[in-house]
Amino acid sequence: MVNGSAALDLEVSKARQYAALEQAGLTIPRTVMVQDDAAALVEAARRHFAPGPVILKPNRGGKGLGVRLFASVEQLAAHLEDAPADEAPVDGIWLLQDYIRAPRPVITRAEFVGGRFVYAVEVDTTAGFELCPAEVCAVGDAFCPASPAAPLAAPAPAPRFRVLPEGIEPALRSRLEGFLARSGIDVAGIEFIRDEAGQVLVYDVNTNTNYNAGAEEAAGTAGTPRSGSGALAAYLAAELGRSQRRAA
Repeated sequence: MVNGSAALDLEVSKARQYAALEQAGLTIPRTVMVQDDAAALVEAARRHFAPGPVILKPNRGGKGLGVRLFASVEQLAAHLEDAPADEAPVDGIWLLQDYIRAPRPVITRAEFVGGRFVYAVEVDTTAGFELCPAEVCAVGDAFCPASPAAPLAAPAPAPRFRVLPEGIEPALRSRLEGFLARSGIDVAGIEFIRDEAGQVLVYDVNTNTNYNAGAEEAAGTAGTPRSGSGALAAYLAAELGRSQRRAA
């Protein structure tokens, strides 16, 4: 079994995911759990995050859907007065979280297959929190009603996803691989951000990870064992071979 029930359990609950990350000695952004009650959410935000900013997350996975940044507690309170019902977490738990100020508007997503590091991708966050790297997740201007056409002479925008040729530092790589081994996770994308002091804060573990074909193509890894899908295919083939040998 690859990415069995233990891995899926952490995928569907951010609260359990953060607890597991802390138990593994990794640092997460300051987070407060609150039951699905608008008054309790506003009170907790005032107590722990005033005057703001603050991030609101439903206690679930899913490419950043429902994750919102509020500049102030008052802005959060106004949103909760008319919040979409489909954003509510199934288990009734919301997470209030520190907004991490990074020197640059980027996060890093490290991909692991078979519990081992494959590569890291730098992701531009200026377009929001929906950071799923797969092309099928791209929505373009679908949610931007005011998106004027760019002038013909405008330069092409920088790619949102870029494979980092230098990877990540060995100590961080070792700690993340240790977390995966401890948690029973075989395949994952782990997202982290560096604050202004350079501290690494891990905030998301994707056990249903995706790979960005454009970023791999630009890095020259597409179609090779160094790509995400290539590493995954090789790992699954090796696992199948071991299973068949045990059964023989």
